[in-house]
Amino acid sequence: MLMRVLDRLEETIISVLIALATLLIFAAVVQRYGLSSVAPLIGWGKAHGMEWVSSAARAVFEALNSVNMTWAQELCIYMFVWMAKFGAAYGVRTGIHVGVDVLLHMIQAPSRNRVVLFGLLSGALFTGIIGTLGANFVWHIAYTDQTSPDLELPMWIVYLAVPLGSYLMCFRFLEVAWSFARTGELPHHDHGHVEGLAEETGAPATAAATPSRGV
Repeated sequence: MLMRVLDRLEETIISVLIALATLLIFAAVVQRYGLSSVAPLIGWGKAHGMEWVSSAARAVFEALNSVNMTWAQELCIYMFVWMAKFGAAYGVRTGIHVGVDVLLHMIQAPSRNRVVLFGLLSGALFTGIIGTLGANFVWHIAYTDQTSPDLELPMWIVYLAVPLGSYLMCFRFLEVAWSFARTGELPHHDHGHVEGLAEETGAPATAAATPSRGV
């Protein structure tokens, strides 16, 4: 139950950050290009004696110009940093990270399993060290007055993504290593599988997706 909550929390954080960053970038682009597109209409309306066009364009220009979006780029960068750290942990859990296994398949099965387990534990050790160094850095920077340039957020909040994401990734490496030691299987991402679809469609969909033995 606790693992399921952690999985959902991880997925929710990534999804929300992607959605918010996308909407924010869209709004910033609309404002930027809206200003550059509406401004010429003001002069065009005056030149052609169409005051209503000039007035409408001026109203739209003032409305867009009143919205301050200078902070949007900074916030998007921070959200993508957080998304990347949690996304890396998600990738370990689901097995979507790219790996080169040419040499691995040249090793006999017993030795191959030990090499895989060594790699997983090495990943856990590395991310654990990064998380500890990141936590130490956040601890020290929290006692300073450093803030971000545009949003003026305390920088320790921004850098908190490093220890949280790294420790979560370390936990995922240990989780996968424990599962591999018991079953000998690594998580594998099926690009044709949509999580939750099978549960919603039920048994008929599963039966339809499974070819008959007689064919």
